[in-house]
Amino acid sequence: MPAEWAPLESVWLVRPHNEKTWPGCLQAAQAEWDAWRAAMESVVRVRTTDELHVATNDSRIRDFGPIFVKNKSGQVAAHSFVFSSFEGKSEARSLDDSVPDALQKELGLPMWRHQFVVKGGSIDSNGAGTLLTTRHHVENKNRNLESDSESIEQALRESLGITNIISLSAGIEGDNNNGHVDNVTRFVRRDAIAAVRAAEDHPDYAMLEANWKVLQQARDEKCQKFELLELPTPKPLHYEFPADRFGSGGRRMLPASHANFLFANGVIFVPAFGGPSDDVACRLLENATGLRAQPIMAKALVVGLGTLHSFSCQQPQAQL
Repeated sequence: MPAEWAPLESVWLVRPHNEKTWPGCLQAAQAEWDAWRAAMESVVRVRTTDELHVATNDSRIRDFGPIFVKNKSGQVAAHSFVFSSFEGKSEARSLDDSVPDALQKELGLPMWRHQFVVKGGSIDSNGAGTLLTTRHHVENKNRNLESDSESIEQALRESLGITNIISLSAGIEGDNNNGHVDNVTRFVRRDAIAAVRAAEDHPDYAMLEANWKVLQQARDEKCQKFELLELPTPKPLHYEFPADRFGSGGRRMLPASHANFLFANGVIFVPAFGGPSDDVACRLLENATGLRAQPIMAKALVVGLGTLHSFSCQQPQAQL
């Protein structure tokens, strides 16, 4: 599994279209998505499921799209895992689960199909054999009822070429996926990790500090410590959701996180929320990577319980 800062052939997107995901703010989310797409098109080819005439239930293609890999010759292939929607927290989304097959047909790449759940937002690779994940997500029994942690870990090693796994505790408040790593901790270089930290009065403080302690003890695939960088936490954002049969109505904290950034051919697109932490996060990521960080307003997008990384799927460039 290549690092996400590796050269990309394209980025796959699904334009927001589900009113239930963005109740009362779908048009605002679409406007932010349109601005983000326009910004990305200057550095990478942007493709959507619409051009393939593929219907979807929702827009979180990071989690229902394929996970791309490369071999030592630079050839690209893909893996398709089961998409479990939100584990009983929403309607079944069988259209979404068919997207990997549609992309495989369009791209003509080899693709292996697996019968257990792994979502793209729950894992992050440094491109050299080390994988970041959260135990609370991958090992959660509401996903993989018949798989223990050892068998899941072995499957990840074999399918993604992983030799080293770092497992964190959980994700942030408001994350509907039982803790996705792409909202809390991300690789920014092979040997460097950016992790979200918060003030003591923030709802996520205890969990983020627990993750930080794990990262301080973590080692890379060469048994070396990582350089750790502290990403700031945006001011908590809340949204009033209408009641539904899944019991998710009412005022709810949103998973606003600068860690949900997206690498794309020399640029880091960073979710912004209109506060002072936007600029701090961009400057930190620029200094850590040497790449340009471009903020993308995501105050409406995050109502869909994700932002830039959650709503994108990167296709790496093949080496011919």
